[in-house]
Amino acid sequence: MRCYANQLPSQLKKGLAPFYMVFGEEPYQIAQCIMQIRQAAKQQGFDEVIKFTLMPGFDWQEIVAQYQSMSLFSARTLIEFDLNEQKPGSQGSQIFKQLVELANPDTILVLKGAKASQDIQRSAWFKALDKQGLFVPCYPLTGNHLSRWLDEQCYRLNLNLHNNAKQSLIDATEGNLLACHQELEKLSLLYGSELIDQQAVMQGLLNQSKFDIFDLSDALLNGHAEQAVKVMTKLAADNTEAMSIFWAINKEAANLLAMQHGRLNGANMADLYKKYNIWKNQQAVVQQALNRLNIQVLEQIIKQLAQFDAAYKQGNLVAPYQALMQICLVFCQPVAIPLPCHPVFN
Repeated sequence: MRCYANQLPSQLKKGLAPFYMVFGEEPYQIAQCIMQIRQAAKQQGFDEVIKFTLMPGFDWQEIVAQYQSMSLFSARTLIEFDLNEQKPGSQGSQIFKQLVELANPDTILVLKGAKASQDIQRSAWFKALDKQGLFVPCYPLTGNHLSRWLDEQCYRLNLNLHNNAKQSLIDATEGNLLACHQELEKLSLLYGSELIDQQAVMQGLLNQSKFDIFDLSDALLNGHAEQAVKVMTKLAADNTEAMSIFWAINKEAANLLAMQHGRLNGANMADLYKKYNIWKNQQAVVQQALNRLNIQVLEQIIKQLAQFDAAYKQGNLVAPYQALMQICLVFCQPVAIPLPCHPVFN
């Protein structure tokens, strides 16, 4: 049965299901839903929590044994299984259907996964779990849904935000629920139930989008120039070490160039993904980058990175973050502009 994230608390009050599938693209909602299930289960005597993560070589029989076994420390057990943004495959599918048939009342299984596409929802294992359990999709919130979520959080924290203050908070956090929630908690500590205007929010707001180097890598592989500039601007404002950013860009460029040469030499893509540790959930975006960036462009990026490395170490770079941003843009659209260096650098 489908149950949206905001409906889960009331659903849990009605009783516990034997299976929960918390799938989606919004990490804050997923974490909150799993925490709510865990708390509700603990109140019903499910004191032991066992966690599994789907990795290469995972022994599926282990989860069957754990599902059937009686805990040494607790009469009731909650199993949390992170699918790691993968599909269970044929073996996992059979195991999930088997667990439904076993139906242990002293064990609850909580599955965490990426967005449940239509092909997943039509699969036999999903239907079997869904028939006996609860499917909780966690979508990114936008528009009115995001506004309603913000209103709910303000009510829960007894916060009194002016409408323009709410809009400023939504604009600044860009749908990042974790960042938005952290800012609300900070405002609650500072102002309590006082009316909070836009100026008060803006004074304390430090762009809680929380971009990091991994966000930059995602933007580069996707070819999103605007996002790459936004992330680089935030990293520069946070004084992120320039060489750490350089390392991340160089890693992506070197891997892509090596994979392009591998393809040219007839290597199988599956073997290349394995060789360069490209997880299944990243393969589509890496393939997109390979389709966009040919060997000549990647060699240009590697050459500019080498220039950056030498100029930075020699103190010849006028603006290191600007230079890194320029290299990032080549990932998205080739540009033939020299790096901002002092004239002494050749």
